Amino acid sequence: MTVLFCEKFVAKRSRTHDQMVQAARSGVQNIAEGSQASGTSKKMELKLTNVARASLEELRLDYEDFLRQRGLPLLEPEHPSLKRFKEKRCAKLDDVRRWVKEETERQKAVGEHGLSRTATDKAQNIQSGPGSVPVRVSQCQSTTPFSPLSPETLAANAALSLLNLACHLLDRQLAAQAKAFIQEGGFTERLHRVRSRQRSSK
Repeated sequence: MTVLFCEKFVAKRSRTHDQMVQAARSGVQNIAEGSQASGTSKKMELKLTNVARASLEELRLDYEDFLRQRGLPLLEPEHPSLKRFKEKRCAKLDDVRRWVKEETERQKAVGEHGLSRTATDKAQNIQSGPGSVPVRVSQCQSTTPFSPLSPETLAANAALSLLNLACHLLDRQLAAQAKAFIQEGGFTERLHRVRSRQRSSK
């Protein structure tokens, strides 16, 4: 997702482009390498997972900088668009792209009717609610000017939502790995204990 985002919205020759792509790749690679190392060394697994966590935190800050430097909004967790994104539980890149397209078309339709975001969400809830009577969009009154979200705003906020979840899960994983390392260690640590006992018995 980050590779595609940078290709579309970040200058290819900029340092930010390379930095974001490398941070994303580092996060993915170190999670995989940490998992692979778990069979031989809990210490190495913990170290690599920590590197992955740091890489994704760096990437999260880059996305926030992207929005701030361009004067684009960082959406609150309860923002209607972001809530719809979370409800989709996107598992693939195509899922995210589909959501961005749907939100862009939704806002385009809303903008043509001159409705506020709040009024639009209420109208859509009435129209889509089970057993409800359909309500025409024109029946809702606008109270604030509608400000559509650009595709880059939507994509960046979607990435941030996924990164927040990934970082939360990695924090839990790090805590579990640290506990396991303290209590039992990995293959390397257990082998060291066996060798130490053998030397002591001689």
